[in-house]
Amino acid sequence: MRLTVLGGCGAWPTATQACSGYVVEYDGFRLLVDPGYATLPRLLARLTVDAVDAVLVSHGHPDHCADLNPLLRARALSDEPPPALPVYAPHGALDAVLALDKPSMLAAAYRLHEFRPGDRLRIGPFTVGTRLLPHFVPNAGLRISTPEAVLVYTGDTGPSEDIPRLAEGADLFLSEATYVHRVPSPGDAPYLLTARLAGRYARQAGAARLLLTHLWPGTDPGAALEAAGEAFAGPLDIAAPDLVVDL
Repeated sequence: MRLTVLGGCGAWPTATQACSGYVVEYDGFRLLVDPGYATLPRLLARLTVDAVDAVLVSHGHPDHCADLNPLLRARALSDEPPPALPVYAPHGALDAVLALDKPSMLAAAYRLHEFRPGDRLRIGPFTVGTRLLPHFVPNAGLRISTPEAVLVYTGDTGPSEDIPRLAEGADLFLSEATYVHRVPSPGDAPYLLTARLAGRYARQAGAARLLLTHLWPGTDPGAALEAAGEAFAGPLDIAAPDLVVDL
C-alpha cells in the first residue's frame, strides 16, 4: 500500500499547501481520500483524472471535499468521459458540493454510495472500517486495510477513546492535529485534536508510524512534531505535499 499526500492544511489552502487530500494505492487501484480545497491541481501534477478509481470522503466540510466538483467536471466534460466514478461518503455529506452544478451536468460522472459511520465498506482491493468520531458534522474515521498493511485516518475529530481503538496496530496512523498543545476555543475543544494528543493516541494504539495532518495555517511544523513526540517515540512526520509513504 502506498500513500501520497496531496495536501494537509486545515481549514483553507495556503500559497504552498492544499487542504486535506490523499491518494492510497494498492494492486493498481487508486483511491482518492478527501479531495479538499486545491487538491485537484496537486492530483493533476501526478495523474490524469481518469486514473482515479474511487473517492472516499470522511465528512462534508469543504476543506475535505470541495475539489470533488472540479474532478467530476473534468471527467464529465472531457472528450471521452470515463465511466462513472464510485464516490463513498457519509449520508448527506456531499449534498452541498454536488449541488454546485445542475444535476444533469454531472449525473453520469459519478455513482454515489452513502454510508453511516460504523459501516464496513469494500472499495476495490481495500476493506474499509468506519467509526463515528466527534466533529462539528458527522465524521467517519477510516481504517483502510489490505492483506499486507493498515492505514488509519481520523478525518477531523475531537478527543475520543475510540481513536486508539480504531488505530490499533496500524502501520500508519494519519491523524488530524489542528493545534499543537491545546485547542484555544472551549467551544471547539470537543471537535478538534492537538498534536500532543495525536502522539498519545498513536502510542496507545501501538501504531508503527504517525503522520500529522490538518495543521492550522501558520502552525510551526517543528512545534507540532515536538508535541507529538512527547508521547510517541516511533517515526513521526507532517503530511506535506508530495510526501509518499510505502507501507
